[in-house]
Amino acid sequence: MRFFTIAIPLALVLAMSAGAQTPPPAKPAVAIQPAPVPAPDIPATAVVMTVGDEKITKAQFEALLAALPEQVRKQAEGPARRKFAEQFAELKTLAFEARRRHIDQDAGVQQRMALQKDSFLASELYQTFKPEESDFKTYYEQHKAEYEQIKASHILIRFKGSTVPVKKDGKDLTEEEALAKAKELRVKIGAGAAFADIAKAESDDTGSAQTGGSLPPFTHGQMVPAFEQSAYGLAVGQVSDPVKTQFGYHLIRVDERSTKPLAEVRAQIETKLKADIAKKSVAEIKKTVPVTMDDQYFGN
Repeated sequence: MRFFTIAIPLALVLAMSAGAQTPPPAKPAVAIQPAPVPAPDIPATAVVMTVGDEKITKAQFEALLAALPEQVRKQAEGPARRKFAEQFAELKTLAFEARRRHIDQDAGVQQRMALQKDSFLASELYQTFKPEESDFKTYYEQHKAEYEQIKASHILIRFKGSTVPVKKDGKDLTEEEALAKAKELRVKIGAGAAFADIAKAESDDTGSAQTGGSLPPFTHGQMVPAFEQSAYGLAVGQVSDPVKTQFGYHLIRVDERSTKPLAEVRAQIETKLKADIAKKSVAEIKKTVPVTMDDQYFGN
């Protein structure tokens, strides 16, 4: 099982080289904070480790730690500092042996090392493609409607072919019968009948019927198009005419309208902005570096 001993420090160093983000560990039932390790009173120039003929000072070792991904660094700077140092020394030892055997002179190895170096540089460049702080507010204001959230209630009258099952002792209505029933219920609501009472008694969506037809809040893209289009076109308190979807006919009432604040959608916006900035940046950079390919060799 020696491979696993080697793989641990190798993974750490490769993660450091590639700028990889280490996934957070699973949260324990009770958060336990490791005891902080006191900073030793040692000069920065003091040699804290030797591997063969190579001497590593405190400053050099701490610079190595600082370059690690955050999650790995926290572990290495805490109680696991010595364990990390032992694994790092093992990695260096094996690298020394690889050079002694001239493995680093192998043409294939050199190609892979060069590719990894280019990959590292490209990854580091990619990390610089970030939105400015002002970009978040600009994008949010331009797309504010996308973050509008609706709290609605509905009454569903299913018809034959719907994926919603027929209620116990219920009738499998035709589409025409379902539409007629939905219109009849709409008239009753307009005449003063309580929407929630009718939902509890008549809605084929048995889940929401229990709460008077109340649905969880939703934003654009979370409901089927016909339902969403109708809901976003209603004023608060307004009840729609029957709306047909694959589930049946819906009577929709909007109960609340709100807009998610920027802080709540910031991560979502950042993902979008980063992708757009990276795409544009890469396109601009590619214009500065001419690339030609042999069509006979690579194909069109």
